[in-house]
Amino acid sequence: MSVLLSAQDLRLAFGGVKAADGINLDVMEREFLAIIGPNGAGKTTFINMSTGHLRPQGGSITYQGRQVLGMKPRDIVRMGIARSFQLPQLFTEHTVLENAAMAVAAREGTFSPFRPLLRPAFRAEAEALLERFGLTAAAHQRADALNEGTRKLTDIAMAVAMKPRLLLMDEPTSGVAAADKMAVVETLARVLREAGVTAVFVEHDMDVVARIADRVAVWGQGRIAALGPPEQVLSDPMVQRDVIGIQPGGGAHAAA
Repeated sequence: MSVLLSAQDLRLAFGGVKAADGINLDVMEREFLAIIGPNGAGKTTFINMSTGHLRPQGGSITYQGRQVLGMKPRDIVRMGIARSFQLPQLFTEHTVLENAAMAVAAREGTFSPFRPLLRPAFRAEAEALLERFGLTAAAHQRADALNEGTRKLTDIAMAVAMKPRLLLMDEPTSGVAAADKMAVVETLARVLREAGVTAVFVEHDMDVVARIADRVAVWGQGRIAALGPPEQVLSDPMVQRDVIGIQPGGGAHAAA
């Protein structure tokens, strides 16, 4: 596999807090890379830097060999990098189908409040996208009436409508009911792998990480504390103690 995104010596501090303290990470094409770690470790900061929402004070980020630092988020999207947020970014007064059609129109650069939203070409692509995500039954529901699992899938479907090669997701299962979580995860993993999309995702649920990640990067105080296959990383005593919350002797506390 070839390197798709490469971060080298990323540094960013907020006051005395180091959100990135020499981050070096290569994201390989078509892999699913999970980023785990306690709150405040710099996980979301890495996603924000990679998508142009934050600029590091030092280091570089290249995508397919091209420097992305200093580029505007919309230009980074056009390069092939998309993202989804911890809180789904939906047009809540519109239906799921309309949200998907808006994403298609935005990709084509033709979205305008003065143009018919559900033009035949946009509608057809949006309907096909919703079918891939198992969202056809929810197509005509307003976004503000959806449960959290359906909201998350709709948000990710809108990101996929941009036809990215790389998708960065910030806690894709956050807020999703436990009974729905694995179905949501398996759906998004299936769609992304079928489309050949590389995925980097921040996640706190270790069952999700073990289920779909090819590699796991552990963040700690702005550094990568461990990196490797999930079976290796999740069995590491440091990771079990500081991230998962397993104490010596088998006791556990809630992970951060």
